[in-house]
Amino acid sequence: MKKIKVHIVGTHGVPAKYGGFETLADFLCQHLGSEYDILVYCNAAKYPGKEPEYFGAKLKYLPLDASGFKGILYDLFTYVRSLFSADIILYLSPVGSGFMTPLRYLSSTKVIVNHGGLNEWEREKLSWFQQKWAKFNHRVAARFSTINIADNALYKQSLKDNFNADAVIIRYGGDHAVKVAADDRVLSKKYPFVQTRYAVSVSRAQIDNNIHIVLEAFENFSEYKIVLVSNWNISEYGKDLKKKYIGHPNMILLDAIYDKRELDYVRGNAYVYVHSHSRCGTAPSLVEAMNLKQAVVSYDAATNRETTHNKASYFSTPAELRQALQSLSPQDMQALSEAMYAIASKEYTWQIIAEQYSNLFHQVLRR
Repeated sequence: MKKIKVHIVGTHGVPAKYGGFETLADFLCQHLGSEYDILVYCNAAKYPGKEPEYFGAKLKYLPLDASGFKGILYDLFTYVRSLFSADIILYLSPVGSGFMTPLRYLSSTKVIVNHGGLNEWEREKLSWFQQKWAKFNHRVAARFSTINIADNALYKQSLKDNFNADAVIIRYGGDHAVKVAADDRVLSKKYPFVQTRYAVSVSRAQIDNNIHIVLEAFENFSEYKIVLVSNWNISEYGKDLKKKYIGHPNMILLDAIYDKRELDYVRGNAYVYVHSHSRCGTAPSLVEAMNLKQAVVSYDAATNRETTHNKASYFSTPAELRQALQSLSPQDMQALSEAMYAIASKEYTWQIIAEQYSNLFHQVLRR
């Protein structure tokens, strides 16, 4: 029987090295690569080895950057090529080039657009023009796709309110995060703080991730340390915070950790995970922490409450975060851990997510 051809566009490629959409593409290849004829377009500069396949999925490399202005050309070329060679295009993140979506009428190919999980056009880090451009692209993509995907109910409603577009909800998996024993011989030497009680938080250094709130909370909190992992140097915001707090006796500021096992070691052995993102949908870092059986104290955003089923502890200010950490007993932390893992194991595993995509592929072909 002929396999359905699915082309994944809009990412840097696989294996995942960049972000949430790449991780999604990665695990769709792992779970569906033998069932579908999958092709993933890749940024050649990020994959010098240029392997031809990944878990049965074919890889096509382009000498174009997938970010910035060149990213528009990258998306346009891969999208047009896929229109005449795929049954389904899974287009991930139309923020920069969703304007090309109407080209789908040039062929019979079905186009599924995953918009992510937030109103990208409202991000504080974007300029006025970037916000307008992002909203325009989401509007066109929402209007002209065959099916839209949002990763949480609030964004589904936002697409309806802003663009009168319907969407289905498919979230993200997090069970690729696997706890590493605290007594690991090599990693325990590199990260000796793991033998103590500590909180951990992982964020990109951008203002809507509220790193400043977490650090302010720990300025005068001495019960245990905060280990904050970030790519500090990507923004003035991050550079300023690192300069201000580096050397603080109650803070360990680590540069971004790209080795998955090391990151799982640091996250998985913490006493509590502090999730500070305010402008995510189903945040990958949050569902990963939940799959690691971490107690979660989360920034009080509606999307975070939805992801955690309103069963985490929440904060909006440094004082509230401090109060939450001081008031939660070890028994409370254990109960939080169990509650978070129970949700994650039922909703945020890649097997579940892959099955939802598979069902959607069959559904879209019937349209």
